[in-house]
Amino acid sequence: MVYTTCESACPIIVGLMQRIEAALPPEPCPHVGFVLVTVEPARDTPGVLSAYSARMHLDLLSWWLLSGHPDDVLELATLLGITYKRDQSGGFIHSHVITVLHKAGEMVHRHEGLQQDMASTLEAMRRAVQD
Repeated sequence: MVYTTCESACPIIVGLMQRIEAALPPEPCPHVGFVLVTVEPARDTPGVLSAYSARMHLDLLSWWLLSGHPDDVLELATLLGITYKRDQSGGFIHSHVITVLHKAGEMVHRHEGLQQDMASTLEAMRRAVQD
């Protein structure tokens, strides 16, 4: 979960996800998708999300940038164990989490923090694709 005006953690999270995408072997790629959900739906309109995907060089064949009603976004964040709140500067303080879901929607892995070692996340994705 990210927001498009973030200049600190969100670009790092997206970069980590891009590294995961680049490290995947070609076989599972049609079965793997990357989803970013904004925590700021009022500002991150479909047009803003589209511009963000272009700025971040996201291939829309495998990346989905989603928004929703604020209550629905909060519910999703809660289900994923992600917290966020608006800070004094108008941005957000939020969890730094990449979540891997099985094709049935079951959470199978959480990468917490902005660490660069993605080996366990890649392995979880490989297992999820094989199941």
